[in-house]
Amino acid sequence: MAALRSSTIRLLASRPSVTATRPMMAAFACANDSASAFSSPSHSMRRSMATVSDVPAEQAPRNKTFKIYRWSPDSPSEKPRMDTFTLDLNKTGPMMLDALIRIKNEQDPTLTFRRSCREGICGSCAMNINGVNTLACLCRIPTDNTETKIYPLPHTYVVKDLVPDLTLLYKQYKSIKPYLQRDTPAPDGLEFRQSKEDRKKLDGLYECILCFCCSTSCPSYWWNSEEYLGPAVLLQSFRWLADSRDEKKAERKQAFENSMSLYRCHTILNCTRTCPKGLNPGRAIAEIKKEMSF
Repeated sequence: MAALRSSTIRLLASRPSVTATRPMMAAFACANDSASAFSSPSHSMRRSMATVSDVPAEQAPRNKTFKIYRWSPDSPSEKPRMDTFTLDLNKTGPMMLDALIRIKNEQDPTLTFRRSCREGICGSCAMNINGVNTLACLCRIPTDNTETKIYPLPHTYVVKDLVPDLTLLYKQYKSIKPYLQRDTPAPDGLEFRQSKEDRKKLDGLYECILCFCCSTSCPSYWWNSEEYLGPAVLLQSFRWLADSRDEKKAERKQAFENSMSLYRCHTILNCTRTCPKGLNPGRAIAEIKKEMSF
């Protein structure tokens, strides 16, 4: 990864480097950056959105303090610490991700975090900001005088700094077989069609971007993460249970015939409160329980 990062920095001197991306997306993200860097001859002239350059010289600085969780596997014997950084908000973009990119660019290049789309689509920059799991690219920087504290997603192993280990969560996601399963071919040999009413049942489910803000805010998942699937994976599971084109509903429901995979949910609803996309994993879990009761 270090070699990939250094080569990316050499190629993209005018852009913030991709320090770490989500599993299985690193090559895509870096290739995407490289392609866009050479697609426009004026790219090198554009400023990064992380920094605002056209600020009047006489404008009073609006300094903001950020405390960021730091831990490196290169020094495993050292305890995690909180590093303090100060930025002038007049010269910084409006979002928390802008602040992190600027800190990395200008103050500490060793700061490590995931990011990719900057539009709330990829879910890469999920982290805990001021006690709330959210996406750094969608979270505005508070303009008050209090310091902002940034941690990785809670109750996960830390790869480095703000990068959580999502291996278990992706393994659980894979276990629900998140793809269309059917044995009957389409009548006309074309796509599998569904009515507008059936398609509408998927609204509020397919929009999940697997940022795992919900699962890592769920106390039941903290206590039983090895066996309880958690809100994000259960929301995805219901997305396929609700799909009229899928023919393996019985097999999908059979996988929940135990006391742990589904029924560890105690309707605390932290998942629904924290979802940065405004989805309702708690309702999806309740719908699965309803399906299981018939």
